[in-house]
Amino acid sequence: MKRIFSGIQPSGGFTLGNYLGAIKNWVALQKDFECIYCIVDMHAITMFQKPEELTANSRLGAATLMAAGIDYRKHIILLQSSVPAHAQLAWVFNCVARIGWMNRMTQFKDKAGKDRETASLGLYAYPSLMAADILLYKATHVPVGEDQKQHVELTRDIAQKFNHDYGVNFFPLTEPLIFGEATRVMSLRDGTKKMSKSDPSDYSRINLTDDADAIADKIRKAKTDPHPLPDAPPASEKVRAERPEAYNLMGIYAALADISVAEVAKAHGGKQFSAFKSALTELAVSKLGPITSEMRRLTDDPGAVDAVLREGAERCRAMAEPVLAEVYRIVGFLKP
Repeated sequence: MKRIFSGIQPSGGFTLGNYLGAIKNWVALQKDFECIYCIVDMHAITMFQKPEELTANSRLGAATLMAAGIDYRKHIILLQSSVPAHAQLAWVFNCVARIGWMNRMTQFKDKAGKDRETASLGLYAYPSLMAADILLYKATHVPVGEDQKQHVELTRDIAQKFNHDYGVNFFPLTEPLIFGEATRVMSLRDGTKKMSKSDPSDYSRINLTDDADAIADKIRKAKTDPHPLPDAPPASEKVRAERPEAYNLMGIYAALADISVAEVAKAHGGKQFSAFKSALTELAVSKLGPITSEMRRLTDDPGAVDAVLREGAERCRAMAEPVLAEVYRIVGFLKP
């Protein structure tokens, strides 16, 4: 059995970057895998969240997945905190993982920055909880962006060390899956920075809640350069770095249209950005409009969203409890 596990943080509204980098691929993976998609609210509180906003954003996250096409009847949409075994297994993994491994995690360095001494312990131990999320369900594959690949490698290290230390073959060595032409969507205002919901400028991103007029306005004002659109994909990272905004827009078009950047370059290369932006706007509105409409409908019916999350919690608790019980037995915890 091939099983997918992946999660998304409910730390604000979801963007085109979240959709192209993760959610769109999650929808496609349903054809070939058993899928568990998690709203990782426990990860979210590694940075302080206002309680009322965390509640609202968690529900919005579930509504977004449902609207985008996750079939919650065949697969699972889960709220991380609703299954206590995530935290219980994470403590075991805290005792398996090594400090040196955690010190190499680049995401902690990026998020903590110069304020490492004031960062939460949860932020530092984040990768151990992520490993528990994945291995609690013995997931065989995890779809991730390049910036999360290191965490999946750590998950493999933890699984391997647990198996070795206790002389068992219990946890699988999970494989990362990296997809698409735009797995790392960049800011519309600065092609060298990742599109982020935390960016102060709303014009840096397309939100999945944006209407057609907002999408058109943001694409029209997206930063470009004075040259025509490239007529070929970038031959190297050096070439990409010379025109980051141009290649970012081409990557977004390619991912929305399910074609390669080479095909975008063939169809639109040499054109002025004004013409390309018009085509990109039309494509984005046609692809995102139905998702936005369904999100709004679901947001107006929170009971329906909560019912899906309750069912997901029940199904995942049934899957997780025997795994955790076996881990406890292997470790040697006494069962009174």
